[in-house]
Amino acid sequence: MVPQFKPSPLRIRFFCTKTVQQNHHHRWPIKQITKTNFNESLSEIKNHISSSDFIAVSLQNTGSFSSPWHRVSTFDTPDTAYLKAKFAAERFQILQFAICPFKLQASKVIAYPYNFHLFPRDELKMGMPSYSFTCQTSYLTAMAKEGFDFNTCIYDGISYLSEAQESSAKVRMGNPMAVDHATKSSSSPALSVADTVFIERVRSRVKHWKNACTDSDIKTEAALVTSLRKIVLGGEQFGSRPSMTIDVCSERQVQLVLKMLEDFSDVLVPLIIPAKGGGTQAVRAVLTSSDEDKDLLKRELQTFEFEQNKRVRGFREVIDLISASQKPIVAHNSLNDFTFIHSKFLAPLPPNMDEFICSLRLAFPQVIDVNYLLKDIGPVKKMANISATIAYLKNRFFAPIEMEIPNQANENEGKIHGHNVVKICQLFGKLCSILKITPDAIESSDDFLASAINRYANIFYSLPGSSQEPTNEEIRGWTNDKRKVSCEDVVFLWGFRERISAGILKNMLQGSHEVFAEAFNVRMVDRSCAIVVFGKPGLSNTFKNVMNSKEVSGPLREMVSDGLKAAGYETYQRVCSSGLWESALADALDKALASHSCLSEAAYETKQSEIYLSNELINLAEL
Repeated sequence: MVPQFKPSPLRIRFFCTKTVQQNHHHRWPIKQITKTNFNESLSEIKNHISSSDFIAVSLQNTGSFSSPWHRVSTFDTPDTAYLKAKFAAERFQILQFAICPFKLQASKVIAYPYNFHLFPRDELKMGMPSYSFTCQTSYLTAMAKEGFDFNTCIYDGISYLSEAQESSAKVRMGNPMAVDHATKSSSSPALSVADTVFIERVRSRVKHWKNACTDSDIKTEAALVTSLRKIVLGGEQFGSRPSMTIDVCSERQVQLVLKMLEDFSDVLVPLIIPAKGGGTQAVRAVLTSSDEDKDLLKRELQTFEFEQNKRVRGFREVIDLISASQKPIVAHNSLNDFTFIHSKFLAPLPPNMDEFICSLRLAFPQVIDVNYLLKDIGPVKKMANISATIAYLKNRFFAPIEMEIPNQANENEGKIHGHNVVKICQLFGKLCSILKITPDAIESSDDFLASAINRYANIFYSLPGSSQEPTNEEIRGWTNDKRKVSCEDVVFLWGFRERISAGILKNMLQGSHEVFAEAFNVRMVDRSCAIVVFGKPGLSNTFKNVMNSKEVSGPLREMVSDGLKAAGYETYQRVCSSGLWESALADALDKALASHSCLSEAAYETKQSEIYLSNELINLAEL
């Protein structure tokens, strides 16, 4: 385990006299990219990504939660936090995606920020990428106050398809595809009598068609005779070249046809015609006049495929460039950001956190969340935004960072759109300086870089106060002593009167039963539900058993008569995993209990991982 860094007193801000004048964010030139200038900017973006050390990303979405309890909170395990982020990513939409390739040079950050305006336009008329999406009014209001042009977004925003949607679109468009080595089977299975009859019949058709196309005597025939011959032999045109379509009924027949066409490989080029429902509809053989013509046809197919891919992918071209670079990606609130990125640009989100991380790492091997770096410099108070966090670190530590942004934007592009991504670069540079992840150390040893980056990479649920890996069956409570709280000691309460405070509810519970004679705490989740955390193990089970029995007495009996209900953490997990995203958590818990009798308990036995959260964590998700 790498020892936790403790900043030296010599690095404290009040010991230094040197300051560096920082550029105000309104001076930062952020290049705004829309559909109009997207293609011409791709080569420039590619060069900056290739020459960078890191790539910062920041998203502006149409919303993040539909109800207070849908937000990731301190009582969430990594699994329930992921399910909440997954729900948001599947409902809301990305309207702005800012990226900033940057380099660290001593105390300077050289950054090249871009802000892309996106809109999920159905350009292929296939209902992709999205028929509809949800908007959160507060998010749209904030964007409007910043001067966001919704007309530009809708009419000139860049569309896209995810990798999964692109594959589906290619099949549904039915465009011929060149045969690659992966399509051809390397084995030669034993032929049945039916296979032999099929191959010989197709071979005979191809041979007669080829001879008809190349025979000079036939070319002088009358137009009517030529048309009848094409009908009989199945001749067509592929561009300016003769072609023949061979219908197939199975993938085995596809391989048999491709194997047979190898006998005519000197002049024929096979193409695959995909079926709209998946699989292969037919094999098309295109006749070429020479080896040069065959090479020309292959280049034409490659050009056609390239242009088609470019048209279909849209903004995903940028995502593919970032993925191909394998550069570390810097973000804040990485769980929310990358569930959106995975959902919109890669594929539908997996059902759980473990599968999500495995899938995401195939595209982005190293994701660094500045939240996790912040926890390693020691306790810090909660800040309102990234700018406040930077100011706090500036006052406490001597870690001057100079921002250099080559003027790549026009004067009319100096808007505030996308400035968060530059702030992330600045914050990351300052944290690297404080934590001694310096450019000099990085350049002197690749092993050091790997160790420093890997220590902070791929942590999608920040763990302030501890650098150890999470263990099972514990979550972080909100108490001042930051003690660990087992999921088994957490009870959800609902059915009390609305607009009750946590303090009043705690007073009502005290003295209502002997389990509340021990230390316990109460926190409101939303207006309809609260959480009770018992300090002594086993009391939660005692309380739930009492609530479910007929032995309730005293003040607690009156509360139960008024509608008070209780459930353990496993019921809350069942709510999240079943997708019971009601506006009130109490309604969702009621539905989970009602359906519990129809489902086996084993189906909802999930690991309850330990998370380390406290009120002192700087929550950049609120920016």
